[in-house]
Amino acid sequence: MTAQTSTPPKELFTVLAAGAVVLLVVHGLGRFIYTPLLPYLVDDGQFSAADGAAVATWNYLGYLMGAMLAIRWYRINQIRTLLPVALAVHVITTLAITQTDNLTLISASRWLNGVANGMVFVHAPALILEWLVLRNRASKSGLVYIGVGLGLLVSSGLVTGSANLLEGAGRWWPAALLSIPLAWWGALRLIRLDVPEVHRDNTGKPTTTRLLDRASVPLFLSYAGAGLGYILPMTFLPLLAKLELPAGHWLLDGTWLIVALCTIPAPWIWNRLGAKIGDLSALKLNFLIQLLGVLAAVILPDGIGLVLCALLVGNTFLGTVLLTQRIGRALHPHQGPRLSAAMVALYGFTQMVGPWLTKQWLDGGGTLVSAFGIGVAALAFGLVFVFFVPRPEDWHASSSGAGS
Repeated sequence: MTAQTSTPPKELFTVLAAGAVVLLVVHGLGRFIYTPLLPYLVDDGQFSAADGAAVATWNYLGYLMGAMLAIRWYRINQIRTLLPVALAVHVITTLAITQTDNLTLISASRWLNGVANGMVFVHAPALILEWLVLRNRASKSGLVYIGVGLGLLVSSGLVTGSANLLEGAGRWWPAALLSIPLAWWGALRLIRLDVPEVHRDNTGKPTTTRLLDRASVPLFLSYAGAGLGYILPMTFLPLLAKLELPAGHWLLDGTWLIVALCTIPAPWIWNRLGAKIGDLSALKLNFLIQLLGVLAAVILPDGIGLVLCALLVGNTFLGTVLLTQRIGRALHPHQGPRLSAAMVALYGFTQMVGPWLTKQWLDGGGTLVSAFGIGVAALAFGLVFVFFVPRPEDWHASSSGAGS
């Protein structure tokens, strides 16, 4: 199919905004609002810190399962059906969690919310990327992740602004109510996108390539390290601030606000940097900065390490996502949403492992700050494997790449 190059700026903005909005809903108001909520829910007596880690693990398990379902249902017509269904599940489960303090019901609701999150996080960006590629605008794809950064900022404001007004399960009401109109608007616009159903070869059959080969395996392994490395501060940083700092310290809520503010421009920064120096070079720099951020929380005292962790992780983790997704599609241009789903599934698995390992560490008598060392090791692992990923143009030019 011939690429379309005359997309009006207003249409481009609307599509990217719709994608950003649905990611704001499922990631900001679904997943990551739990991070600033966690210290309040522990203080309210809803559950302990260890139980809170277990709830997070259930949510990440759901995220993994949602991404795996997206591997199975990755065709455009399936995405058009499942995207609004997943957003509806997000709304229903967020409303449900406002009604219970039962740990089992909370865990079940967060698990199902994670399933919806995983599917939307695969389907929405993948659908938009295919739409952009058709119009020679793939370099804009990373901008959709601005919605995650805005979601972090919105979640921080909702939690802090309602902290003295709500308690226990009621603390989820702001997220539930805001999700309804945003999910509705985003879904309506995305399901109408003009995207062909499948890529086909000259015989009319769907085009396929191997998902795993010598080029993509190290990319998958590096992405696994990124998932485990970033999820610890993104789940437990405010709780770590609560444990290390005196009552009333501005960083008790401030760490999450710093992360949120840094995350908003991050997709634009890494989008531009990837275009300037190459996505692969930008990814190596991204891993290094992120590693230093998590390390700062382990080795530097009190507020200094917390601020550096919030700054450096907030500025990088979305860059890891958008750069890796673009490199993967460049290596396997006909995989499209299926490749994205596989990467998110792997990312989701390592994110699930992070809170689970933290719970085992805490139950065994370890400290939360020392548990962040797991994240440091994971990011170092990921950084090493980035150096084994070939540049897509070199891979396709080689005889092995051409025959894969």
